[in-house]
Amino acid sequence: MKVIVCGAGQVGFNIARHLALENNDVTVIDRAPELVRRVNDTLDAKGIVGHASDPEVLERAGIETADMIIAVTHTDEVNMVACQVAHSLFDVPTKIARVRQQSYLQPIYANLFSRDNMSIDVIISPEIEVARAVTRRLQVPGAFEMIPLVDGKVKLIGVRCEDTCPLVNTPLRQLTQLFPDLNIVIVGLMRNGTPLVPSSDDQMLPGDEVYFVVDSEQVLRAMAAFGHEEPEARRLLIFGGGNIGLFLAQEIEKEHSWVKAKIIESNKQRAEHISGFLENTMVLNGDVLDPEVLDEANISATDTVVAVTNDDETNILASLLAKQRGCKRAITLINSGTYEPLINSLGIDVVVSPRNITVSTILQYVRRGRIHSVHTLREGFGELIEAEALETSELVGTPLREVKLPAGVMLGAIVRDGEMICPEGSTVVQAKDRVVLFAAEDVIRKVEKMFSVQLEYF
Repeated sequence: MKVIVCGAGQVGFNIARHLALENNDVTVIDRAPELVRRVNDTLDAKGIVGHASDPEVLERAGIETADMIIAVTHTDEVNMVACQVAHSLFDVPTKIARVRQQSYLQPIYANLFSRDNMSIDVIISPEIEVARAVTRRLQVPGAFEMIPLVDGKVKLIGVRCEDTCPLVNTPLRQLTQLFPDLNIVIVGLMRNGTPLVPSSDDQMLPGDEVYFVVDSEQVLRAMAAFGHEEPEARRLLIFGGGNIGLFLAQEIEKEHSWVKAKIIESNKQRAEHISGFLENTMVLNGDVLDPEVLDEANISATDTVVAVTNDDETNILASLLAKQRGCKRAITLINSGTYEPLINSLGIDVVVSPRNITVSTILQYVRRGRIHSVHTLREGFGELIEAEALETSELVGTPLREVKLPAGVMLGAIVRDGEMICPEGSTVVQAKDRVVLFAAEDVIRKVEKMFSVQLEYF
């Protein structure tokens, strides 16, 4: 597949990296020579210096034969025009644009992006996606990751193994003996910053970050098995009243009315502005690094703080200050990957990466075959994939022990008629089953082929 990526920032670079690893023909356009040089030096992709919406630059990038354009520059208007040019002049089949300015996304203007006007197939709003990701994490206290799959029937949960975790030093194959009626499959481990796809003989160790797939009705039991029985947050404090903070507060008012939420915003005009959109959320004007402001917000009685200002350092420091002053849990937005290795040692409970969330959202529109959703778990780790098994797939009709799955693939769940099945050697996948699996980065292309429609089927 030939893909043109407009923008070589963090999101654009990571999308290009993912696609290039899977042997796609990738060209990246950016105005900054140093960013283009980084693409040419480190990726199996072609970098071009130029303005992403310029038809001549797009022609140099090979737009005439492109299957897809992904516009993720820092300017909404450039992204939109690049997609419009790709559609009007070059008839590119799939056009994806990142749009941050919320006024473009209001329902009354939805017709703007129709085929007759500015034809864009997929609009990605990072702020909305991040607010949703934070809301999901709030739903399972004690988890640093929570992703609903297969229409909510199954969930991927990420938990950190503490020293007190009852399951440490237990071989994974013994989990079914310890919990015979618990539908849970461990699909990945992160140990000392190194990703592992576990075998049945592996053990979980203190400090490991564990990713498991579980039946949605058994989440609380699974969390208890890992020693996490924290109550759901009822008092929430949001640091930062930007778009993410506002969307998060609105979501909580709409879906979790029993939660008492407050926002601290440093800009007085912005604080006044967002207070007009909120009914039950108190908005305070002040500095999130000021202990007096935190005390005024009653930080010691707060269950969870969510730090979503537009500055990584402020988010980290404010989270640490909040925990020092009695807050139980901190969810922290961090844009830069530089800080991720430090997070565990600092004591921050949950990290939210807008870059990973945006990349995951875009990748699910890039994947081929009957793939319903894709989620990037960690940088350089791999992806959680939800797909529909087709009659032509090598997975179908054969016991799993006889299927030669690529190394680095771990089946997490099979959902049939609304029921989760834990994959075992004797399990036979049927056509139209929904399959949830984890795939390491280097085998994603092979997984894609397993769920693609083969020509001989027609």
